[in-house]
Amino acid sequence: MDSLRHHFLIAMPHLQGDIFSGALTYICEHNEEGALGLIINKPLPVKLSEILVELDAYPNKKSENTQVLAGGPVSTNQGFILHNDPDHMENSLRTGPETYLTTSKDMLISLSEGKGPNKFLITLGYAGWEAGQLEDELVNNVWLTCPAQSDILFDLELDQRLSAATRTLGIDPEQLSSEAGHA
Repeated sequence: MDSLRHHFLIAMPHLQGDIFSGALTYICEHNEEGALGLIINKPLPVKLSEILVELDAYPNKKSENTQVLAGGPVSTNQGFILHNDPDHMENSLRTGPETYLTTSKDMLISLSEGKGPNKFLITLGYAGWEAGQLEDELVNNVWLTCPAQSDILFDLELDQRLSAATRTLGIDPEQLSSEAGHA
Protein backbone atom coordinates (compact mmCIF):
# COMPACT_ATOMS: atom_id res chain seq x y z
CA MET A 1 0.00 0.00 0.00
CA ASP A 2 1.27 3.46 -0.88
CA SER A 3 0.67 6.03 1.80
CA LEU A 4 -1.41 9.09 1.00
CA ARG A 5 0.17 11.03 3.86
CA HIS A 6 0.70 14.68 2.79
CA HIS A 7 -1.83 14.34 -0.03
CA PHE A 8 -5.14 15.99 -0.72
CA LEU A 9 -8.39 14.12 -1.14
CA ILE A 10 -10.68 15.91 -3.56
CA ALA A 11 -14.33 14.99 -3.05
CA MET A 12 -16.01 13.88 -6.26
CA PRO A 13 -19.24 15.72 -7.15
CA HIS A 14 -21.44 12.66 -6.55
CA LEU A 15 -20.49 12.76 -2.85
CA GLN A 16 -23.46 14.76 -1.60
CA GLY A 17 -25.35 15.41 1.59
CA ASP A 18 -22.71 15.36 4.29
CA ILE A 19 -19.64 17.20 5.51
CA PHE A 20 -17.53 15.72 2.71
CA SER A 21 -19.63 17.25 -0.06
CA GLY A 22 -17.32 19.72 -1.82
CA ALA A 23 -14.53 18.97 0.65
CA LEU A 24 -10.79 19.21 0.26
CA THR A 25 -9.15 16.99 2.86
CA TYR A 26 -5.50 17.01 3.85
CA ILE A 27 -4.23 13.55 4.86
CA CYS A 28 -2.07 13.81 7.98
CA GLU A 29 -1.47 10.09 8.46
CA HIS A 30 -2.16 7.00 6.37
CA ASN A 31 -0.90 3.53 7.16
CA GLU A 32 -2.09 -0.07 7.44
CA GLU A 33 -4.23 0.87 10.46
CA GLY A 34 -6.21 3.56 8.62
CA ALA A 35 -6.04 7.26 7.87
CA LEU A 36 -6.52 10.62 9.57
CA GLY A 37 -7.22 13.83 7.69
CA LEU A 38 -8.48 17.37 8.12
CA ILE A 39 -11.03 19.05 5.89
CA ILE A 40 -9.40 22.37 5.03
CA ASN A 41 -12.14 24.31 3.23
CA LYS A 42 -15.24 24.19 5.44
CA PRO A 43 -15.54 27.16 7.79
CA LEU A 44 -17.37 27.03 11.09
CA PRO A 45 -19.12 30.08 12.53
CA VAL A 46 -16.28 30.35 15.06
CA LYS A 47 -13.12 32.46 15.17
CA LEU A 48 -9.90 31.53 16.96
CA SER A 49 -10.39 34.47 19.32
CA GLU A 50 -13.56 32.84 20.69
CA ILE A 51 -11.68 29.63 21.49
CA LEU A 52 -8.88 31.58 23.16
CA VAL A 53 -11.34 33.40 25.40
CA GLU A 54 -12.76 30.04 26.50
CA LEU A 55 -9.20 28.99 27.45
CA ASP A 56 -8.69 32.20 29.44
CA ALA A 57 -6.08 33.31 26.89
CA TYR A 58 -6.00 36.78 25.43
CA PRO A 59 -6.88 36.99 21.75
CA ASN A 60 -4.69 39.14 19.53
CA LYS A 61 -5.50 40.90 16.25
CA LYS A 62 -4.57 37.87 14.12
CA SER A 63 -6.79 35.51 16.14
CA GLU A 64 -9.81 37.79 15.63
CA ASN A 65 -9.62 37.10 11.89
CA THR A 66 -8.61 33.43 11.99
CA GLN A 67 -11.48 31.20 10.90
CA VAL A 68 -11.87 27.83 12.59
CA LEU A 69 -12.65 24.98 10.19
CA ALA A 70 -14.83 21.89 10.40
CA GLY A 71 -12.05 19.31 10.20
CA GLY A 72 -14.33 16.29 9.99
CA PRO A 73 -17.08 14.38 11.73
CA VAL A 74 -14.90 12.72 14.41
CA SER A 75 -14.10 14.38 17.79
CA THR A 76 -15.75 17.65 16.79
CA ASN A 77 -15.00 19.20 20.19
CA GLN A 78 -11.25 18.64 19.84
CA GLY A 79 -9.00 21.21 18.18
CA PHE A 80 -6.30 20.35 15.66
CA ILE A 81 -3.63 22.81 14.55
CA LEU A 82 -1.84 22.22 11.26
CA HIS A 83 1.24 24.43 10.94
CA ASN A 84 4.50 24.91 9.06
CA ASP A 85 6.96 25.85 11.79
CA PRO A 86 9.69 23.35 12.74
CA ASP A 87 10.48 25.50 15.79
CA HIS A 88 7.09 24.45 17.18
CA MET A 89 7.54 20.71 16.66
CA GLU A 90 7.25 19.83 20.34
CA ASN A 91 4.06 17.79 20.70
CA SER A 92 3.62 17.89 16.91
CA LEU A 93 3.43 15.07 14.38
CA ARG A 94 5.28 15.66 11.11
CA THR A 95 2.71 15.23 8.35
CA GLY A 96 4.82 16.34 5.39
CA PRO A 97 8.14 17.96 4.48
CA GLU A 98 7.14 21.26 6.10
CA THR A 99 3.85 20.51 7.84
CA TYR A 100 3.10 19.47 11.40
CA LEU A 101 -0.03 18.59 13.36
CA THR A 102 -0.67 19.20 17.04
CA THR A 103 -3.56 19.21 19.48
CA SER A 104 -1.51 21.01 22.13
CA LYS A 105 -3.22 23.70 24.19
CA ASP A 106 0.24 25.25 24.55
CA MET A 107 0.23 25.97 20.82
CA LEU A 108 -3.02 27.92 21.20
CA ILE A 109 -1.47 29.94 24.02
CA SER A 110 1.60 30.62 21.85
CA LEU A 111 -0.68 31.81 19.06
CA SER A 112 -2.48 34.15 21.44
CA GLU A 113 0.87 35.60 22.50
CA GLY A 114 2.00 36.08 18.89
CA LYS A 115 4.73 33.46 19.36
CA GLY A 116 3.17 30.66 17.34
CA PRO A 117 3.77 29.60 13.77
CA ASN A 118 3.41 32.15 11.00
CA LYS A 119 1.24 29.83 8.89
CA PHE A 120 -1.36 27.59 10.48
CA LEU A 121 -4.95 26.46 10.32
CA ILE A 122 -7.22 25.26 13.08
CA THR A 123 -9.98 22.70 12.86
CA LEU A 124 -12.49 21.24 15.24
CA GLY A 125 -12.75 17.55 14.53
CA TYR A 126 -11.05 15.32 12.01
CA ALA A 127 -11.84 12.77 9.32
CA GLY A 128 -10.91 9.19 10.09
CA TRP A 129 -10.89 5.96 8.13
CA GLU A 130 -10.46 2.42 9.44
CA ALA A 131 -7.97 0.02 7.86
CA GLY A 132 -8.85 -0.43 4.19
CA GLN A 133 -11.79 1.99 4.25
CA LEU A 134 -10.08 4.83 2.40
CA GLU A 135 -8.69 2.40 -0.17
CA ASP A 136 -12.23 1.09 -0.80
CA GLU A 137 -13.53 4.64 -1.23
CA LEU A 138 -10.78 5.35 -3.77
CA VAL A 139 -11.68 2.23 -5.76
CA ASN A 140 -15.30 3.42 -5.73
CA ASN A 141 -14.35 6.84 -7.13
CA VAL A 142 -15.31 8.83 -4.04
CA TRP A 143 -12.05 10.82 -4.12
CA LEU A 144 -9.35 12.08 -6.42
CA THR A 145 -5.90 12.40 -4.87
CA CYS A 146 -2.94 14.68 -5.47
CA PRO A 147 0.18 15.65 -3.53
CA ALA A 148 -0.46 18.43 -1.02
CA GLN A 149 0.94 21.89 -1.61
CA SER A 150 1.74 24.34 1.16
CA ASP A 151 0.33 27.34 -0.68
CA ILE A 152 -3.05 25.64 -1.04
CA LEU A 153 -3.01 24.65 2.63
CA PHE A 154 -2.06 27.98 4.11
CA ASP A 155 -2.24 30.81 1.58
CA LEU A 156 -5.42 30.47 -0.46
CA GLU A 157 -8.88 31.59 0.58
CA LEU A 158 -11.07 28.70 1.74
CA ASP A 159 -13.35 28.85 -1.29
CA GLN A 160 -10.37 28.60 -3.70
CA ARG A 161 -8.67 25.56 -2.21
CA LEU A 162 -10.72 22.76 -3.78
CA SER A 163 -10.49 24.10 -7.33
CA ALA A 164 -6.76 24.87 -6.93
CA ALA A 165 -6.06 21.30 -5.82
CA THR A 166 -8.14 19.93 -8.70
CA ARG A 167 -6.22 22.07 -11.19
CA THR A 168 -2.91 20.55 -9.99
CA LEU A 169 -4.14 17.37 -11.69
CA GLY A 170 -4.75 19.25 -14.94
CA ILE A 171 -8.50 18.99 -14.45
CA ASP A 172 -10.96 21.85 -14.73
CA PRO A 173 -13.18 21.48 -11.64
CA GLU A 174 -16.24 22.44 -13.70
CA GLN A 175 -15.67 19.39 -15.90
CA LEU A 176 -15.93 16.83 -13.10
CA SER A 177 -18.96 14.61 -13.48
CA SER A 178 -21.26 13.43 -10.74
CA GLU A 179 -21.40 10.05 -12.50
CA ALA A 180 -19.01 7.44 -11.15
CA GLY A 181 -17.67 4.57 -13.20
CA HIS A 182 -14.74 2.32 -13.97
CA ALA A 183 -12.86 2.21 -17.24
